[in-house]
Order: sequence, then structure tokens, then C-alpha cells
Amino acid sequence: MLHPCHHALSTPDKPALVMARSGETVTYRELEARSNQGAQLFRALGLTRGDAIALLMDNNARYLEICFAAQRAGLFYTAMSSRLAPQEAEYIIGDCGAKALIVSASLAGQAAELLTKVPQVRHRYSVGGTLPGHESWETAAGKQPAVRIKDESAGRDMLYSSGTTGRPKGVKTELLDEAIDAPNSLTAITSKLYGLDANCVYLSPAPLYHAAPLRFNMAVLRFGGTAVIMEHFDAEEALALIERHRVTHSQWVPTMFVRMLKMPAAARRRHDLSSLRVAIHAAAPCPLQVKEEMIGWWGPVLYEYYAGTEGNGFVACTSAEWLAHKGTVGRALLGEIRILDDESGALRPAGETGTIYFANAPAFEYHNDAEKTAASKSMQGWTTLGDVGYVDGEGYLYLTDRKHFMIISGGVNIYPQEIENLLVTHPKVTDVAVIGVPNADFGEEVKAVVQPADPAAAGPALAEELIAWCRAHLSHVKCPKSVDFEAELPRHPTGKLYKRLLRERYWKDAGRKL
Repeated sequence: MLHPCHHALSTPDKPALVMARSGETVTYRELEARSNQGAQLFRALGLTRGDAIALLMDNNARYLEICFAAQRAGLFYTAMSSRLAPQEAEYIIGDCGAKALIVSASLAGQAAELLTKVPQVRHRYSVGGTLPGHESWETAAGKQPAVRIKDESAGRDMLYSSGTTGRPKGVKTELLDEAIDAPNSLTAITSKLYGLDANCVYLSPAPLYHAAPLRFNMAVLRFGGTAVIMEHFDAEEALALIERHRVTHSQWVPTMFVRMLKMPAAARRRHDLSSLRVAIHAAAPCPLQVKEEMIGWWGPVLYEYYAGTEGNGFVACTSAEWLAHKGTVGRALLGEIRILDDESGALRPAGETGTIYFANAPAFEYHNDAEKTAASKSMQGWTTLGDVGYVDGEGYLYLTDRKHFMIISGGVNIYPQEIENLLVTHPKVTDVAVIGVPNADFGEEVKAVVQPADPAAAGPALAEELIAWCRAHLSHVKCPKSVDFEAELPRHPTGKLYKRLLRERYWKDAGRKL
């Protein structure tokens, strides 16, 4: 019974999804009919099992309808960030081989620039309005019969890494010969670990084009629950939605926690959050103090996991486990953790830092990039997401940072995440990135780029205060030598920080990358 097609028969009038701000609701009957019409349209266009489509959309009620249409038609569907520059979107559309492109009418500028690009895209549609050179998705799909296609088979997403350290990489796994309602590893994990079922109400505050929101929302609908989807994240609105919809499950990124914790105390106490049983978080390491405060506020309902778009492993922990092993992201539920030394490739013992690999885990490949696929594997065939960390004696994993972000200053390895976790808790800091910048004597030195809570406070006095605060809490070698201020950091709505863009500003005239 793991598919909306079953729930459309048993609970046809139940809300499958609700758009938080507009209130637009799609019932299971409507979701089933529209995804069938979408699948019929794909077949009418000549798309067959294994073909690809691309979506360039903001959060809207058609998003999951289209994904389920592709899923039941055996297609690969590539959801792209609505914030991509046209040349980035062009690369992804071409690389994934999309034969159809579906865009939000609100993204008219990007759509217009793509009109003369990617010639293999034979079919272009707009959602939520009309665009030159595009057919209306709602009109075209609405003309199709709302019955199931005769050759249904399970399709799947083919998503691209966010490109925080370079050009996005497409993650492709083979289509399995299975029914559209067949269980998978995510439905098994979310049912067992988080209790996802037909009674859950799931709040989704992040963009649907990111792997976790897309996959978890589709899992909720496979179970027959209700997904409440925010058009855009707003801290107080999120709390109000939990109360209004009696939300039972939700998923966040640490920057959202930071925003909520920095709300006035009265605003934080204004809403009844007692319905919330599970608050999942992932995508980036959560600062120790932030997580402690969130558990103190919401109770032991926080569930953390560590995984990637690649699907090559899954590590998770409950609030109780985290409180007993502060700083951990949990123990492996899918795949087996291996920590390797970068230079020798040897296994590191418990407590020693190295690159994190997964053994005995699902296979994946980076589409059209055999070199990057090979680079993600150890000599034993284990795979990595490029993160650095260690395990303790009980098998709990601790993330240190991404290997790409490590700063080497005078031969000392410095991991920015530790410094960022400290600075973001300072009351005068809204967001922060710590990077290595050129230093003639030491190769690199530590710089903090800060988004201040009060833009008027940006200046030498605040910089000195923040450096002194770091020196009071960290080894001096780790502390920033300087602080720059930005009105807003280049952070993806999914919580990931585009450090590459910051680093390029400081290294472009250095005559070297490091």
C-alpha cells in the first residue's frame, strides 16, 4: 500500500498536500488523477522507461504531482535549484539528457534564457502561468485521461549535488524492475526510525528540489500522510504552522534552528508545539549549543541523520543517543562506516580523524563522469561523500568538516566547522563562514566572513570582539586572524554554504589555488 494510488481509493478526500501560505490543498483523489494525466502526457510525447525530464520550479502544488507522474511512468526526474544561473541549469539539463523541461512561470527570466539552449529538450512547459515558448502544463496534462498508463514501472529521481565545491555532479542509480508501490530503503528507514505512517502530518520548510525534502515528502505520500509545504521558510510562520496543522513530523537544517532560537522569547512561546513528535535534521553539522537549546525547547524529539544524495549510507541518532554522545550524528543504519587515512589509505582506529567511507553500501555513479566516480572510491571499493570525521569506541560517528574546506596553515590542519559552530552562537552573529585565505608565510590563514545581526554594527570593533571571543574558547591557532562582513552569505536554501564562491574572491589574485 505504499503509493498514492492506493490511498486515492481508501481515503480519496484526505489532503495529500497543503501549500502553507496559499492554503491550496490537493487531495489523494486529485493527486492520483493528476499524476495519471501527467504520465499519460509523457507517453503521448513519446517518453518511455529510462528517459529523463527536468524541473526548474519553486515550491508549488504541481511539483509532487509531476514527480509522481514521472515515477509511475518509469522516468528519471531531475529537480533543479530555482536559484541556478542559466548556464548552470543549461549544464544540468544537457548532462541529464532531459527530453522535457517544466518550469515555474515565476522563473520567467531563467526560462527565457534557456529557450535557445539545450536543443535536445523537445518539450517545454510552464506551471502557474504562461511563458513564451512554453505550453501550459496544467492545460496539456488536463486534456489527458485520468487513468493509469498500461505500462507503469517505477522511475526515480536523478539529482545533482549542489555544487558547493565545484560543478554539480549527477547521481544516477539504475532503474529496478519493480512495481510503482514497491518498498525501498527510505520507506523502510522512515517507518522504523521516525514512525511515518498514514496518520503523520509532515511540515516541509525547505525547497522541494533538494534531495531530502523531495524524497521525504514523496515517502509521506506513499504512506498516506499529509505534507504541509512551505513556499518559503520563515521562522515564526513555521511555528504557527505546527500549531495550526497539528504537525507530527518535520525536517529542518541547522540554520533554521539558529533563526528560530534568535527569535524574541515571546514569539518562541507563542505557539503550541505539543503535537510535534519527530523533528528531523540533517544537511549540515549542527552546532553543539544550538542542538542543546533545541532539545531544551522542543524536548527529546530531535532526530539527526547523516547521508547524501548519493544514497550510499545512512547514519542516524535519537535525542537520547545524542545527549549521551554529544556531537555525534549517530551510528550506521545503511552501510558500514570506515575511516581512512588520506595518504596511506589505511584504516584509522577509533577516535582518530580521517575521511569517512561506507562499506557494503548501495552503489552509485556520477553521471557522465567516470573520473569523479572513481575518485569517490577507496582501493577497497568503499565510497565517500568527501567528509571528514571519526568514530568512537561504540561506533558513533562525529563529523569534523568537509575535506575540501580544511585549512592548512603552517602545516597545521584546521577544520572551519568547529570555528563556525562557535561564532554562530554569538548574539551579534546571524550567519558565518570560515575559510582559508592566502598568507605568504603560512600558505593559508583563517578568516571569518560574518553576516551580522545588526548591519550597522559591522566594523573593526565587532571584528575585534569576535576574534577575542574565539580566542577565549579555542586554541589560538584556530582563531580567525581577520573578520570581513557581508549583508548576506551565499547560502543555499537547503542550508548548504557556497564556500567556493567566498574562497574565489580571496584566491583569484593569489596566482595559486592554495
